[in-house]
Amino acid sequence: MTTAVRVRGLTKRYGDVQAVGGIDLDINAGEVFAILGPNGAGKSTTVEIMEGYRTRDAGEVSVLGIDPGRPTREWRSRIGVVLQTADDVAEATVRETVRQFAGYYPNAKDPDEVIEQVGLTDKAGTRIRRLSGGQRRRVDVALGVIGGPDLLFLDEPTTGFDPEARRQFWRLIESMAHQGTTIVLTTHYLDEAEALADRVAVVSGGRIVAEGDPATLGGRATAKARVGWAEEGGHRSHETDTPTRTVLELAGRFDGEVPELTVTRPSLEDVYLQLIETPS
Repeated sequence: MTTAVRVRGLTKRYGDVQAVGGIDLDINAGEVFAILGPNGAGKSTTVEIMEGYRTRDAGEVSVLGIDPGRPTREWRSRIGVVLQTADDVAEATVRETVRQFAGYYPNAKDPDEVIEQVGLTDKAGTRIRRLSGGQRRRVDVALGVIGGPDLLFLDEPTTGFDPEARRQFWRLIESMAHQGTTIVLTTHYLDEAEALADRVAVVSGGRIVAEGDPATLGGRATAKARVGWAEEGGHRSHETDTPTRTVLELAGRFDGEVPELTVTRPSLEDVYLQLIETPS
């Protein structure tokens, strides 16, 4: 499998603060990779170094075979970036702005098609300064994907989106991934990471503390299950490694249907919060 991003021993300091403390990372071509972590954990610095927007103190970084610290124009044309905050061309319309950015790339997508994909067709002739915050965010996404990138960086892309817009955006990302685009996503929405990512890395204190697919991260798939049920006017629960056996025992006790039966394992949020806890 081809590696799109390779990071070894990445470090970065800001004065006395070590933002990144020796990160190793491999991202495969064509996968959606989510980087999770609290504010100040070092994830944004790591991504900015991979994008070529920030220098590193030490370590090796290769993105699409190029050191982002020494980018070329051709390399830039293969990268799409949706920053957490972006400056608007406020007096231009949505269509004018997307068409302008399309002219910067040798193999740009059709502007009207991209505008439709981000759900702004009915706002294509509207000046950007008249858009809502969520609609402006959709413009940011359109500008990130207009160049048909081989690798797309998304920094908190759905901030300000309503639920329908988020789902539409998810479909766009899934479509790009199916077409072979590598996507690096940072998000605070764990349901977004779970829905989109093939693999995730959790960054805390400038280091990767866990990495894997969302379903098994941090031993999630093999963690004890919690079986819950209603009995004697209250709710009971039991943690067990053998939930099927527990359910069968309960079914025998209740002669069939177990009232208000639930069987759950730790959610991605549960595992994430446990991973980023500061040791006492």
